[in-house]
Amino acid sequence: MPQPGLAGGRRGVDDAAAVLARSALFGGLDGAGLARAAGACTWRSYARGEVLCVQGEPGTSLFVIASGLVKVVFTAEQGDEMLLATLGPAETFGEVAVLDGGPRSASVIAVEPTAALTLARVALLDLMRANPAVLDGLLVALGGMVRRLTEQTGDLAFLGLAPRLAKVLVRLTDSARTDQGVRQPGLRAYPPAQVTLTQSDLAGMVGASRQAVNRALQSLVLQGVIDIDGRRIVARDLVALRRLAES
Repeated sequence: MPQPGLAGGRRGVDDAAAVLARSALFGGLDGAGLARAAGACTWRSYARGEVLCVQGEPGTSLFVIASGLVKVVFTAEQGDEMLLATLGPAETFGEVAVLDGGPRSASVIAVEPTAALTLARVALLDLMRANPAVLDGLLVALGGMVRRLTEQTGDLAFLGLAPRLAKVLVRLTDSARTDQGVRQPGLRAYPPAQVTLTQSDLAGMVGASRQAVNRALQSLVLQGVIDIDGRRIVARDLVALRRLAES
């Protein structure tokens, strides 16, 4: 298997700047700022299932996803795992470890072939000093992370399995549509979209066993809300899925 970064390394600074411009962290930079940030980045590529970073290792760089999908996984001492989030194009991870210089708080694994930019801690700190917009973007990113984790905690405490699962599927489907550039706000029905996470991944996200998630998914299949095709979960009726997520 090729080493991460070899295939991506052939990409140029202009490509990197285009990715950074779409991100919340760097999107506030002007052209010169984007060029400087892009010039400090390194391209890396990962196959499905490949680990981008490992929980507990030093956090020496920030990642910006250029294409593909990754999952953020926390592993307890006894080996149990919880899937904290999935991240797609223009999203970032590694902010906390880069800021405080501590170890990675979770592992990140490619769900599908993924290309990413990495930016060393020293370079990021230099950019923050020179461009207050980067610091503002970082604060927004950290705030969004806290909000997401707070919402997940509330869902685990107060929602049943079916609405928790529906909420996750809606979020993943919306993210996939935005990445593909086909989502059209205001429409009540969308073309089918697919989620490529495994049932074990979904179980980790909703805090339930894989068997319980399988039963809930089969119920949604019988209702005509989703289809299951191998590893893929295809959303057929997003209106019904949203209704269940809000119940």
